[in-house]
Amino acid sequence: MTRTFVVVRTLVVGSVFLSIWFFWLPLWFARLEGVPLEPRNHWAWPIVAVGFALTFWCAMEFALRGRGTPAPFDPPRRLVVTGLYRWVRNPMYVGMGVMLIGEALLIPQIAREMVALIAVLWIAVTLMVVKHEEPALRRTFGDDYSEYCRHVSRWIPRLRPFDKADSAA
Repeated sequence: MTRTFVVVRTLVVGSVFLSIWFFWLPLWFARLEGVPLEPRNHWAWPIVAVGFALTFWCAMEFALRGRGTPAPFDPPRRLVVTGLYRWVRNPMYVGMGVMLIGEALLIPQIAREMVALIAVLWIAVTLMVVKHEEPALRRTFGDDYSEYCRHVSRWIPRLRPFDKADSAA
């Protein structure tokens, strides 16, 4: 499997995923409220951009280092503990959260719905990570993942990046 193929798969999966959360759901919320879906607070674009950059970086780490995508049906084949994963275990979810917060600020007509969505997603993602993802990663990557978990928090970034060599000392 070539790197190009993995990157293309990641870009396709990511585009579909992002279109759901950043186009179709907001469009649906706007229709429910009977308001036009138009960005009003243009100062919020940098927040969306930061969230997108974090998410994109993580997706590329999955593709290039892990040889997989963020999709559950095509997960990384190698444990990814590089890039932003050196600071926090779930930076892709953090990036998505930042993007959704930015979108709620960008489009105030649906901010209430977006805040509710963010709250529900935070609970759902936390439950999914704890009940499904982490046990699956422990089964797949064994002691390497357990060691990583001992040194890197699920949601709160470290002050210094994790280095596997540091944990062996």
